[in-house]
Amino acid sequence: MLLQHSFRRTIFIYLIAVFVLFTAAILLFQLNREKRYKTAQLENTLENVSEVTHNFIQFYQLNKSGSFSKADTLKQIIPQKNIRITVIDKEGNVLYDSSVKAYSQMENHLQRPEVQRALYAGKGANIRHSETTNQEYYYYAHNYGDYFVRAAALYDINLQHFLEAEHLFFIVIIIIFLIVGVVINFVTKRLSITITNLKDFAIKAARNEPIENEYGFPDNELGEIGKQIIKIYNKLRVANNDVAVEKERLFNHMNVLNEGISFYNPNRQRILANSHFIQYVSILSGTSSITTENIFDIPDFKKLNSFLEKQLHKETEFRSSELPQIEYTINKNEQYYKIHCIVFADKSFEILISDITQPEKRRLLKQQLTSNIAHELKTPLASIRGYIETLMNNPAVSEEKKKYFIERAFAQTERLQLLLNDISLINNIEDAGELFEIKPVNVKRIVADVIENLENRLIAQNIKCSLNIDDNVVINGNDSLLSSVFQNMIENSINYAGENIKIEIKNYLEDKKYYYFSYSDSGVGIPEEHLPRIFERFYRIDSGRTRETGGTGLGLSIVKNAIQLHKGKITARNREEGGIEFLFTLAK
Repeated sequence: MLLQHSFRRTIFIYLIAVFVLFTAAILLFQLNREKRYKTAQLENTLENVSEVTHNFIQFYQLNKSGSFSKADTLKQIIPQKNIRITVIDKEGNVLYDSSVKAYSQMENHLQRPEVQRALYAGKGANIRHSETTNQEYYYYAHNYGDYFVRAAALYDINLQHFLEAEHLFFIVIIIIFLIVGVVINFVTKRLSITITNLKDFAIKAARNEPIENEYGFPDNELGEIGKQIIKIYNKLRVANNDVAVEKERLFNHMNVLNEGISFYNPNRQRILANSHFIQYVSILSGTSSITTENIFDIPDFKKLNSFLEKQLHKETEFRSSELPQIEYTINKNEQYYKIHCIVFADKSFEILISDITQPEKRRLLKQQLTSNIAHELKTPLASIRGYIETLMNNPAVSEEKKKYFIERAFAQTERLQLLLNDISLINNIEDAGELFEIKPVNVKRIVADVIENLENRLIAQNIKCSLNIDDNVVINGNDSLLSSVFQNMIENSINYAGENIKIEIKNYLEDKKYYYFSYSDSGVGIPEEHLPRIFERFYRIDSGRTRETGGTGLGLSIVKNAIQLHKGKITARNREEGGIEFLFTLAK
């Protein structure tokens, strides 16, 4: 209500002020006009008196005789009362004055304002106080060449009233002013209804409240404008709500994506970005303080920046079916990220960052694995082929030689079979781990069976095994994989640790989630520079070591993957007293 009154009062004051200024201008104009009109009437009367006087002087040639005593007769001729006539020569001497008897003694009148104006303009007027008669006059002087005739009207109350404007005019103006004030008040009141409704609408709109289409607007142009504004607002509100829902849905979808995604306008200002994008940008830039607008300064984005420079400055429009895009891979600290950018028809664009470290490493690993497998298969296949070619090309070879070659070829096929079995096992662990049967497994029984199966080889190298695992250590796992874990570690010690060593397998700790195990031998150990890579496939400390001992080079890789399948971890270290120790966990 305060705003309504303030608006009405403001508009009312503005309109009244305009009307007051207009009225004041009219009044001033009219007053000046009427004053000039009445002044002209007065001067016209005095001009007539001057002309009568001049004619009288000329008729009786008083100026030539020098005697103006007959001039007193003018008082009877001139009908106006209180008119003072003065005749002044060119030097300013008073020749005659109808109101002063001793006019010959009057001071020089050449410098009187009305005489000065008449001297230069022919006629002149002035209102001033007479020192001779001690009265105020309206003087009017006329220059006749040889002399001046000055007629003066007594500037008394009657003359002042005559020169004033008519009071009726002021009364009319006041009445008009009051009528206009009432009209302005009515107009501002009508206008304030629409403005008040628009104010209420604006308040509700700011609160995002629903607004009825019929809002009490008057039936005029402003009312129609208000109604249309409300209709447009309601449509926009519905549209904004729909957009907000879709935006929220899009943002939620973006946040659950594993990729980082960000949208930019043609000026490279960010419109929308998810948390993964900010995280990836921080990794690629090496700082957490970088903004999504500054990613174009990152060196790894130089290729993307060049692409955008070229596409965003093209004057031609893009077709939706042929949107320009770029895709390349960044390798950052052994982490791989795919950068994909699409520029849309309106020159806005999208940047997608995908962490492809795992698939890329898997691809590189499979590529390396394929190369290693091909390399590993060459040796047994070459040996088998050599033995068979020897037998085929030498039919007369002795039976003893034939038997030797066949046994050697058979040994190579066994080695080849072991290699293929290990490759198949490790691939199954990585790619189809869910296919392994999981059930309660007694770890001590599994390890005891493995030791029993390898007993002959252990005795042959005088290796003693110490097993310190409680009978109640049971986990949910796959017995076949757990057997492979311990068998590969024991075979690794048999093949590489040397003779007359001791192997110790123990469960040294447990908590709510895990059992903690230690496997150690007292053998030669592993050089420190090789420890970080011993779990890699086909990694060899000595390039000829695996082939000489008959191993496949996949044993410790199988151990690591099998333990990871059981939600555990494994590490290796050299013991101070000599030998190697593996520390690993298995989830309960």
